[in-house]
Amino acid sequence: MPAGLSWPEVAALALLALALLVTLCRHLWALRWSLSRDPASALPLPRGSMGWPFFGETLHWLLQGSHFHSSRRERYGNVFKTHLLGRPVVRVTGAENIRKILLGEHTLVSTQWPQSTQIILGSHTLLGSIGDLHRQRRKILARVFSRAALESYLPRIQKVVSWELRGWCMEPGSIAVYSSAKTLTFRIAARILLGLRLEEKQFKDLAKTFEQLVENLFSLPLNIPFSGLRKGIKARDTLHEFMEKAIQEKLQRNNPEDHSDALDFIINSAKEHGKEFTMQELKESAIELIFAAFFTTASASTSLILLLLKHPSVIEKIRQELMSHELYQHCEHCPVGPCPDTLTAQGRNSEKTFLRPTAKDALEDQSQPPGPLDEGSPQPCALPEPTLPQSSPCAAPQLRAPSGQSCRCPSDISLEKLSRLRYLDCVIKEVLRVLPPVSGGYRTVLQTFELDGYQIPKGWSVMYSIRDTHETAAVYQSPPGSFDPDRFGAARMEAAGRFHYIPFGGGARSCIGKELAQAILKLLAIELVSTARWELATPSYPAMQTVPIVHPVDDGLQLYFHPLHT
Repeated sequence: MPAGLSWPEVAALALLALALLVTLCRHLWALRWSLSRDPASALPLPRGSMGWPFFGETLHWLLQGSHFHSSRRERYGNVFKTHLLGRPVVRVTGAENIRKILLGEHTLVSTQWPQSTQIILGSHTLLGSIGDLHRQRRKILARVFSRAALESYLPRIQKVVSWELRGWCMEPGSIAVYSSAKTLTFRIAARILLGLRLEEKQFKDLAKTFEQLVENLFSLPLNIPFSGLRKGIKARDTLHEFMEKAIQEKLQRNNPEDHSDALDFIINSAKEHGKEFTMQELKESAIELIFAAFFTTASASTSLILLLLKHPSVIEKIRQELMSHELYQHCEHCPVGPCPDTLTAQGRNSEKTFLRPTAKDALEDQSQPPGPLDEGSPQPCALPEPTLPQSSPCAAPQLRAPSGQSCRCPSDISLEKLSRLRYLDCVIKEVLRVLPPVSGGYRTVLQTFELDGYQIPKGWSVMYSIRDTHETAAVYQSPPGSFDPDRFGAARMEAAGRFHYIPFGGGARSCIGKELAQAILKLLAIELVSTARWELATPSYPAMQTVPIVHPVDDGLQLYFHPLHT
């Protein structure tokens, strides 16, 4: 200890030296990025802060969520710089700015995901591919989301949605909506897209592992014990091990009459384009499909349920539209037993025994052929009194049918029938505008270019903001913050500007599965308004977290679901 100084004085000097050192480090860090500007351009770098050395503003971003971006947008404008997940980033808002980025794919910018995402998902994905490889993979995957493929998925998706909603209605306590929506969408992704035959315990274990993978996709690029990246890699390896066994079984079966899931479409489409996928490519494609269909659709499903709860008049309009299009047919049975789309072969045989019809049922049903996709799966059953409309999940009287009419249940809904539901389409669009599941997208700058009076340097990352662009668009007649499905109606056409509304991105990398996602949301809305009513189980609505995906904080959207009675 220096002579003449007490311990408190030494401690104070040490703290002062530490503060000076930290301040110097921050200034050197900011200087380092100021010097990275392109000297060939006279334009300045965007305003903003690069945060702390190495960590940048990542911790602020993760903790503050949407407030991080809104506060900086208010301070610095629609284009500002920051440092996230180990990269210098320019955050961009506004239709014209985003238009330049999305249409500049392969020339001004190229796809860019955080390093942790690239490591966990792998190098053989559509998300990570660029140039000709991206175009080739997109052509191959287009078969997965073709109209013919979607038509083949639709009846099975409807059955899974009905089965899950019935469980929600039968639950005596409250339902954690986001967790339940993730179960629903994972079941759709695993069973219908990948064709996996899973026992319920396998299903739950696989879903838990996949959730661990997704939760760590946006991590600091540190592969050290207990880090997010290490956890994500461990989950990925577990999933790859499982998927390899499942894919090998599928390839060994090689039944040409059973090519009805996304993996089948991928394998066949690749062969048609002169490419044979390796096992590693198939595994990574399978995980990417679940990733694309799982969390984002679960987020949108949760937002749909929340916004419909807040706006009961919208529910009534959807219901009236369904009735006006006569999308209901006479039914005689109501499904019971296990979910028809998650059973193993042994489970299906058990189900057939459990649901064996009586002699009277056989006489009544002998003119009806078995369903083309799930032979032996449960069919609707007779209700005690005439009601309209009625579906499988919540077997109970609902809207009373006119005198003399029998009970009705939703029929299998085709893409053509869904396309007639114009108001429902507006509702789904408005849900995705108000609460887009993904807040934005990443790109890497290939060459320095100008944006809003600033230079965007080569080698930096660009994060375009979907949510902020929706919230600040000046094209809407009603306030952008309000929930107004009619803004998408033909009479107003407020969202005519192509890049004012971008829940699925745009340009060469627009979401290839957007039609499937919208179909799932429409089927969910139809089942909800036809069969259930729901109410808040907590004193108030939960706050919504937006990073890395929109969802209720702490799974806080707790609701009671009930059959829709008269």
